[in-house]
Amino acid sequence: MKPEETVDYHFKVCWHAISRMYNAEAVQNDMTTSIGFVLLNIDQQQGTPATKIAPLLGLEARSLTRILKSMEEKDFIYKVSDPNDKRLVRIFLTEKGLRKKEVARNTVKMFNKKVQEEVPQQELDVFFNVCGRILGMIENKEIF
Repeated sequence: MKPEETVDYHFKVCWHAISRMYNAEAVQNDMTTSIGFVLLNIDQQQGTPATKIAPLLGLEARSLTRILKSMEEKDFIYKVSDPNDKRLVRIFLTEKGLRKKEVARNTVKMFNKKVQEEVPQQELDVFFNVCGRILGMIENKEIF
């Protein structure tokens, strides 16, 4: 079987193209794609527990630790210990982080708008359905 005949090949190639596109935009704003995704997943009102971010993004805890450290150094976030549970650390956005989150949000919206203009909704619905089924198979360990 040729690689281009496999399902995973198409996911990988497409995701890498999207990631490169997002990184090209992110670099212009002193960010990375990973930082942008973290920013988009932080609840500014209540803060987001650091332990909740990694699973949302499919990251290992070590990778998230490096990203959060970089974000702190860039003054995008600050951490607050939870008053009820000192083991829990909540992540909040600084003013600069809020501005960067808006950049990330607009970039994602622009990409999605363009895709929706080019790909009929019916095809997108099929794509989302297929992705959901594959994810379900993997999460339910129906593959190996």
